[in-house]
Amino acid sequence: MPTVGSTKIVETKITVNTAYNVLLAVCIAIGIGLSLHELSNELGFKLPVFVPCLFGGIILTNTIPYFWKSVPWSSGKSTLALLSDFSLGLFLAMSLMSLQLWTLIDLALPIILLLTAQVLLAALFAIFIVFYALGKTYDAAVMASGYVGLGLGATPTAVANMTAITQKHGASPQAFIVIPLIGAFFIDIANAIIIQLFLN
Repeated sequence: MPTVGSTKIVETKITVNTAYNVLLAVCIAIGIGLSLHELSNELGFKLPVFVPCLFGGIILTNTIPYFWKSVPWSSGKSTLALLSDFSLGLFLAMSLMSLQLWTLIDLALPIILLLTAQVLLAALFAIFIVFYALGKTYDAAVMASGYVGLGLGATPTAVANMTAITQKHGASPQAFIVIPLIGAFFIDIANAIIIQLFLN
């Protein structure tokens, strides 16, 4: 089972123990993230909760495998790929199920027109500006698809777009580093700073 966005695939047997290892790492990352969230709130720097949790995962992934090599870290392994695909699919399904489209029936035509215009604008911008600005490579194409996901939804949508491409045409580690970091981390930090500046 390939690990999304990785060229170094480690085929491992998926067992209860490997699943527990992944869940433990996720729980520790969430714990670090919640502590960072409380700290940022005390400093007057408001961020969505998932942003410091993401940062907690980044800290763990870039420290534990190098300083504590006896720990069976889950990066680049089949269990992490399986649970990440499951979590992404579950999130998208829950998001779609929570939409109450019938409440917007009176605005159906304007919404369809706006959605069509947004899709066309995002696609044209990704094809003719993002793809060329990033160097017209395969990584640029995958990142352009991620940009469309960001423009039409959120970071999980971007990851779903890039996953669909990489599963068919091959891995793109660069895209899976850049797009999630920008979409789920730097954009929210920039938004928090800008909103605070305007509120002050």
